[in-house]
Amino acid sequence: MKIHEYQARELLQAYGVPVPPGQVARSGREAAVIAGEIGLPVVIKAQVLVGGRGKAGGVRIARTAREAREAAEQILALTIKDIPVEAVLVAGAVDILKEYYLGATVDRATKKVVCIVSAAGGVDIEELAVKEPEKILKHYIDPLRGPDDGELREFLSAAFAKELLDQAAEALGNLYRLLIEKDCSLVEINPYAQIGDGTLIAADAKINFDDNGLPKHPDVEALRSAEEYSPEEIEAREAGLSFVSLDGDIGCIVNGAGLAMATMDLIKLFGGRPANFLDVGGSSSPRKVLTALRILTRNQSLKAILINIFGGITRCDDIAKGILIAREQIDLPVPLVIRLIGTNEKEGRALLEQAGLEAASEMTGAVRKVLERAKVGR
Repeated sequence: MKIHEYQARELLQAYGVPVPPGQVARSGREAAVIAGEIGLPVVIKAQVLVGGRGKAGGVRIARTAREAREAAEQILALTIKDIPVEAVLVAGAVDILKEYYLGATVDRATKKVVCIVSAAGGVDIEELAVKEPEKILKHYIDPLRGPDDGELREFLSAAFAKELLDQAAEALGNLYRLLIEKDCSLVEINPYAQIGDGTLIAADAKINFDDNGLPKHPDVEALRSAEEYSPEEIEAREAGLSFVSLDGDIGCIVNGAGLAMATMDLIKLFGGRPANFLDVGGSSSPRKVLTALRILTRNQSLKAILINIFGGITRCDDIAKGILIAREQIDLPVPLVIRLIGTNEKEGRALLEQAGLEAASEMTGAVRKVLERAKVGR
């Protein structure tokens, strides 16, 4: 789960990381009032969960309250990468002497937290990793042991001057604590800025959370923005389905995340493009199949749908019942290819055959068939 910059700033501040003064505004008038309260000049930043806002005109400097109002109104009228801007952050503009990068994320390969630091902050860290990887420094922390202050200071000394080490070490320790305590997948400050008085502050911030940890953190769950999800993804989550929209034209309904990934891989291997990831999970509820098909058929780009079920906890006859209910209640405007194997497979096939439908038993053949059907239509 992603959150907006103003929300990330609030979390950083709660964990002892200094940030410039600022508040969120949803109108030009509100932005002008905030600018007057925190002191001019200010920077007005679009609050959207996508990158590229600066290039899109979503970041402006304002030196008067009137400029702040006008800039906010102009930014609030923008749509950045198909997302309308509904709020702006009004933050105090700071005199930056030097920009650093400071972050922490999870390294699955080592099963550790990796702290990332660079003295070349203010730029895209992924781009820097490709062009100048030597400028990115990494330090791994075993979460069972926790950070060692001496090791952190030694690590940071390669990027920060001696007089800045205390601040940098405290900030990185706080980032680690935030990542662990709130089940974050990424905590990033870019730029981590040295300002005129020698203070280091978070001039920008990005925090992502592991969705699997959200049930433990209702305060974090409350920060969720509908902007991050399509209406279909929201409906799917409410129905207990794992769903992600993609840009292809082959709809997928599968049980189990691993099988769903393998199904999409096979579609790609044979030259197709999956339209979505959709895992109905281990439940055998026919209602889930109905909901899944209802969600998929709203996609105007869809050319065919593949239902790929390997029944374990999921019963093939319940999946078949869901398909038949869907045929009665909604229009299926594209070809449907079904693969059923596993628990109650014979019962499921019998139900489908009685309705004039057939089900494949082999996955590769089913994928080839759905791609063929997508080319010729019904």
